[in-house]
Amino acid sequence: MSQHRSLKTKPAGLNQHRNVLTRDERLARLTDQGEFDPAKDSPIGIVKVGNRAVVAKKPKKEEAEAGADGEATTDEETPSAS
Repeated sequence: MSQHRSLKTKPAGLNQHRNVLTRDERLARLTDQGEFDPAKDSPIGIVKVGNRAVVAKKPKKEEAEAGADGEATTDEETPSAS
């Protein structure tokens, strides 16, 4: 019997962004932020920690080419055929 496609893992599947952190990861992040003190606070019932992936937008292809050529070309500079 074959394995369902959602159960198959790819090598990159283990390195994907996760929204849910383990307790150890949350404790480490809260300790770095100064919101958790291992000597005083209990690791049971700690607060939730947001783990957002920041995605940087890629520059548009035209802008990247214009930056490489040194000249910027726009639609206003080109004569229209109307």
